[in-house]
Amino acid sequence: LAVLIGSIVWALDWPISRTTVAMAVWRFRGFKAEEVQSESCLLPLSQSLQPFLRPPIDCEFCMDVNSIKKVTNISSIEFSEKYAHTGRPVVVKDAARNWSATQVFSFEFFKGLYGPFSSVRGSNCQFFPYKTEFRNLSHVFTMDEDRVRQKQGTKPWYIGWSNCDSSAANILRHHYERPYFLPPDSESSNTDWIFMGSPGYGAHMHIDDVNYPSWQAQITGHKLWTLQPPSECFFSCLTEMVVTVHPGEIIVLDTNRWYHSTLIVGADISITIGSEYD
Repeated sequence: LAVLIGSIVWALDWPISRTTVAMAVWRFRGFKAEEVQSESCLLPLSQSLQPFLRPPIDCEFCMDVNSIKKVTNISSIEFSEKYAHTGRPVVVKDAARNWSATQVFSFEFFKGLYGPFSSVRGSNCQFFPYKTEFRNLSHVFTMDEDRVRQKQGTKPWYIGWSNCDSSAANILRHHYERPYFLPPDSESSNTDWIFMGSPGYGAHMHIDDVNYPSWQAQITGHKLWTLQPPSECFFSCLTEMVVTVHPGEIIVLDTNRWYHSTLIVGADISITIGSEYD
């Protein structure tokens, strides 16, 4: 109850200001007034509370967005004008043209890259187990072959990780490149993300806390995306949109503004590569 009341007070900034609450907490923890005032981030927020405590979003980004368009052969100028930083989601159908990743990447490929006899070590890279029991990439690649192939009676699985190991990044990027439609002055993040899993599983509905919009390329398999605007935009924007992204396509999305969930559909393992862009 105390957490709920505190969350409401923090979100509404009433009847006590956030600054007053934060300073009281830090003073209670023994910090002096001058130390409290110098703190740029006064209260560490749990991931579950962040969506409730974020500031309201301007709903202009989702107004008049009635569907997630799929486009082909889009120029960087058109992409920049319509989608790059407007918050409007789009799927570029021919985005992975000339990428060898669609023929090379597989569970076996990543098992060889991160396996026990490889020089690549992913143990220091950020790892998302989602609802699986996996602790790290090494644990993933000890998975039974029947579960990998989703034989009847086995549990679905879905994981994600960053390619923070430079030797792994160099190998991976040999098979894909910066999406052709990004503006010339736009840069992708140095850290790319890989998501992989079996049909019937995916990521729960959530909003991200990242720096920029992002793109995510569907390398193998098919992924159903469900998008929802934040609650303050429910009366201004369409409350839900869905799109299925197929191999060779890239979805571009501002995950800081759109709530989103994914579900792997079809019969194939899904592998996606993603990165932020400025």
